[in-house]
Amino acid sequence: MEQVDFTIVGAGVVGLAIAARLAGDNCTTVIVEKHPHFGEEVSSRNSEVIHAGIYYPSQSLKAELCVRGKELLYDYCQRYQIPYQQCGKLIVACKQEDEQQLQRIYQQAEANGLNDLQWLDKSAVAGLEPAINCSVALWSPSSGIVDSHQLMLRLLTEAEQQQAISLFGTQVNRVEPVTDGFIVHVTILSGAGHQESYSFKTRWLINAAGLGAQQVAKGIEGLTDKDIPPLYYCKGHYFSLKGQAPFKHLIYPTPEVNTTGLGIHATLDLSGRVRFGPDTAYVNDVNYDVPESKADSFYQAIKRYYPTINRQDLMPAYAGIRPKLQGPGEPIRDFIIQTHLEHKITGLINLFGIESPGLTAALAIAEKVEQWVGDYIEQSKSCRLYQDTSE
Repeated sequence: MEQVDFTIVGAGVVGLAIAARLAGDNCTTVIVEKHPHFGEEVSSRNSEVIHAGIYYPSQSLKAELCVRGKELLYDYCQRYQIPYQQCGKLIVACKQEDEQQLQRIYQQAEANGLNDLQWLDKSAVAGLEPAINCSVALWSPSSGIVDSHQLMLRLLTEAEQQQAISLFGTQVNRVEPVTDGFIVHVTILSGAGHQESYSFKTRWLINAAGLGAQQVAKGIEGLTDKDIPPLYYCKGHYFSLKGQAPFKHLIYPTPEVNTTGLGIHATLDLSGRVRFGPDTAYVNDVNYDVPESKADSFYQAIKRYYPTINRQDLMPAYAGIRPKLQGPGEPIRDFIIQTHLEHKITGLINLFGIESPGLTAALAIAEKVEQWVGDYIEQSKSCRLYQDTSE
């Protein structure tokens, strides 16, 4: 039976960041992904926004890892020439209640260590974005956008250059804890419906499967129901805007209190095209259809801050599914990075509920995971616990 040091389940941006961080140092690292290619779910179906760390509760992992991850991500993009743009973001208030909520957002951002937000009055906003209607806004200069595909490709390349092995089209079925690690039982999927079963041994198992993290966890012997949080699919639709872009920056409405998302906002891609979204809708299964009829509700939401929008200029673009840990009407829940301290299984790390700001936080999450396995790397200079020492 083949034996490896690290196995990462999931080749989204977080799994790839972890693989790039852990590979090398004579460690054998394997990436297991059920899809034929990397980043086919949450990581490729989002706004591609680099978040500043504004909204998240103080002392939460989302706040900590977003602020740290933003710093790491900008540095990583510069170092490897990954396309990105630090275009900045306006959070706009269109009515008096919005202004009160905006004040709370400003205070939350300061509590999270973000000290670069600026208040802009109506005339200042008009100077930046003449098409926007608002009474006041918060300007976040450190927000931006990134080419998520190129980011993931670079992370995969970095991992493979350090001898990581990628197993695409491979489904994890069952994980069996043993004295010095785990036996991972997988099914390799190939063309024409052919399947092949295979097993290998790993010292560490990192479950970064995103939408599939709970399903993978259910197949790990020794985990109980209390170790696996409920998963709720929350769908978000996106619409693109025909014609020339009316904005040069990200435009966010003030989010309503106790809502699931941040509101239907305007984002840019790196070619300058505008897209709006996402909305939020809890669903029972994964599907990525975008009904054209959704454009009506988008139009009503968007025209609050962009009053000259033409309903006919909204075109269905794409949809994504967020792996939320809270159900409809429940309080927002934080990322979960679960180690042996919670589930008592040495060598297992589960990542649950990695939704927004997961893209921004990916490199910081990888840094956090590396801290947990650091003792293991330190204790074994060769990082090969399975080499034959009988001689």
